[in-house]
Amino acid sequence: MGADPVRIGQAGLGAWGRNLVRNVDALADLTWICDASEERRASFGRQFPNAIVTDSFAEMLADPELEAVVIATPVPTHYALAKQALEAGKHVFVEKPPAMRGSEMEELVTLAESRGLVLMPGHLLLYHPGVRKLKELVDSGELGDVLCIYGNRQNLGTIRKDENALWSLGVHDLSVILYLVGEEPVEVHAHGNAFLTPGVEDVVFCFMRFPSGKIAHLHLSWLDPHKMRKMTVVGRDKMAVFDDMELERKITVYEKHPEEPEAGTYGEWRTRTGDIISPKIASDEPLKLEITHFLRLIREGGDGTEARDGLTVVRALDRLQQSLDGA
Repeated sequence: MGADPVRIGQAGLGAWGRNLVRNVDALADLTWICDASEERRASFGRQFPNAIVTDSFAEMLADPELEAVVIATPVPTHYALAKQALEAGKHVFVEKPPAMRGSEMEELVTLAESRGLVLMPGHLLLYHPGVRKLKELVDSGELGDVLCIYGNRQNLGTIRKDENALWSLGVHDLSVILYLVGEEPVEVHAHGNAFLTPGVEDVVFCFMRFPSGKIAHLHLSWLDPHKMRKMTVVGRDKMAVFDDMELERKITVYEKHPEEPEAGTYGEWRTRTGDIISPKIASDEPLKLEITHFLRLIREGGDGTEARDGLTVVRALDRLQQSLDGA
């Protein structure tokens, strides 16, 4: 017989929280739901009658049988709540970013390691079958040496007032870029502007250079006529695009590359264009795969890779924000 389901409580039942709680309930034992909104507590209490409903995070943590918490509250609250949960001896899944300063994330990682607890940031795209395929293409060498990567995450809305486009949108693509490159950037620059809410940049452009010489760029905006969720990897032999807006063709591989000049020519580079291939990508729900991985870490243990990868992302975000601030 298998082990009993992991007993989990969730804090935060907003727009994304409702997707999380659905998966938590399906895959684990949802024993608590916590939210500041009386309306949401009533609504989700009816939907999940076996869960205890509360507006007190501390009350939920005080349950000695509670094994883990899922935190899907507003970003500025993530660090404090995750720290409180780890100090209470609970495994933690916390939506991205888990903290807004590198030093805060380092504190969370150290706390989790010292207590033997799982700390898993919710970097959803790392569990997307399309991104996994992109990683496979990079690591196998099929694309040749990776030269540059750039991401586009744009739309008209959702306009936020408590986090800028870098922290709201950039965290998605930054986690993917660091996953694909496997290095921390040695040089970062960010430029943007706050057009709608003072101090909250609506449009941000980021540049990063890595120790290997690879470079990366991000265009992040909620003031744009196009809805784009795209990542492009330019290799020396082939190029690949992950387009999350495509229903079926999530990954496209282009056999395009420059060819060195032939002997006897004047040194002109030529380009070669070959096949365009779209490999089949599994249709598994990334959020389900992500929560399943969290539960596996709780039951089987892990080496802290997820937490340390999350630290790398927060450190890069922190440095980009400093650049954005002109520091």
